[in-house]
Amino acid sequence: MKGTLYIVSTPIGNLEDVTLRALRILKEVDVIAAEDTRHSLKFLNHYGIKKRLISYWGEKEKVRAAETLQKLKDGQSVALISDAGTPGISDPGTVLIRGAIEEGIRVVPVPGPSAVITALSLSGFSTEEFTFCGFLPAKATQRRKTLERLSLEQRTLLLYEAPHRILETVVDIRETMGERDIVVIKELTKFFEEVLRGKTSDVLQSLEQTTIAGEYVIVLEGRPEKADVTIDDAIKEVRELMRKGLGRKDAVKRTAAAYGISKKELYDRSLEG
Repeated sequence: MKGTLYIVSTPIGNLEDVTLRALRILKEVDVIAAEDTRHSLKFLNHYGIKKRLISYWGEKEKVRAAETLQKLKDGQSVALISDAGTPGISDPGTVLIRGAIEEGIRVVPVPGPSAVITALSLSGFSTEEFTFCGFLPAKATQRRKTLERLSLEQRTLLLYEAPHRILETVVDIRETMGERDIVVIKELTKFFEEVLRGKTSDVLQSLEQTTIAGEYVIVLEGRPEKADVTIDDAIKEVRELMRKGLGRKDAVKRTAAAYGISKKELYDRSLEG
């Protein structure tokens, strides 16, 4: 008889943010597949959980997934955990989950902490519809192209970002989307948790004055309805961008993308007067 794969959510910071069911499952399974065993041991030792650990971090994921699948086919039960939050959500784990499904192995979710949902509830923005984008591309050109595409999205946007790119990313958000309401959350649920709210430029200024460290979650309001933005408003923004040194073509492209306006119409109108 095949074993069961449990997808177990673990705390994203505060170790008290774990369910009773998660602790029970972790104590009952035969093996725990952890993203990084050294990191997970701190959490497991805190609750006195002593189990065999398998690391599936980085390059090991495909190989260790195959080994873990064999254990499951042999009848062992496995708990899959990531360093924090829910496995597979901008974290490793999907390879093993997909493999288990293909092998007809029972997969059971043990829900709990998730940084994206926690940040969304904290943001105060609309939660009826939202788009989770994970981590943006590391390269600046690709990151800006992605943000330009997302600038048309009217749903609330959520992003993860690393500390060494947070300032560049918020600058890119301002340049591609203009001034929007934004929430940047540092070290969610941890001792040094910090929540910055306001318009993009205000939050950027606050970030420049604070210590950059830890992981960040960015929550952005969606693009306003087109009806709220006239062509005259868009032309004013084009001219403001040009005043700041941007070429007319790039200023038109950026503004048209942000407001869903025809680039040709906006370009032609920007030449008038």
